[in-house]
Amino acid sequence: MTFEPPVLLVLDLAGTFAFGLNGALTAVRTARLDVVGVVALGMITALGGGVIRDVLIDSLPPATFRDWRYFAFAAVGALVAFALSRRLHRLETPIVVLDAVGLSVFAVIGAGKALDFGLGVAPAVLLGTVTGVGGGTIRDMLVRRIPSVLHSDLYAIPALVGAAITVTAVRAGFYGVPAALAAAAVCFLIRMAGVRYDLNAPRPPGASGDRGSPSDDR
Repeated sequence: MTFEPPVLLVLDLAGTFAFGLNGALTAVRTARLDVVGVVALGMITALGGGVIRDVLIDSLPPATFRDWRYFAFAAVGALVAFALSRRLHRLETPIVVLDAVGLSVFAVIGAGKALDFGLGVAPAVLLGTVTGVGGGTIRDMLVRRIPSVLHSDLYAIPALVGAAITVTAVRAGFYGVPAALAAAAVCFLIRMAGVRYDLNAPRPPGASGDRGSPSDDR
């Protein structure tokens, strides 16, 4: 079932660029790393989720190591963040939008690939979600902070929904580009609603904590 037609490939690469950009911005803003650290953190953010997925399903070497375009787009995004870090605050909204596109496409493609490798419904949904949020989680651990996906806005939930819709479509036998785009669109809309209305997943009664900014979620 897994295939990546041009429209999904373009969105996938755009998301990779955005994740590299966002990961590098986190390095610049919170860790004050040098250029090597900034680029490394950006690339880990962009590629980490897919690598985790491929290792878990024994698809080796991981897809990102077999297609130079993913490395290139992640590295370019990180370098742009490093070079223009003082000006990128003016482009916060486009960056967040691209980030949401990447999250959506990664979740859909990740879930589809997991099904291709014979996983069941629940593991496929989980790996679709991991594909979308895994890189950002590794990034936050490397800069010694609680992963933002665990406490900021709606991030893992949209990926979970997008992956679940993908798995449902595949099991129903009508998966294709329209279904993939529909699943990605639902994920995207939920994510953007979380950003627009500052929505969060429920927290324990009495819990408090700072909310991460949208640009730090990935």
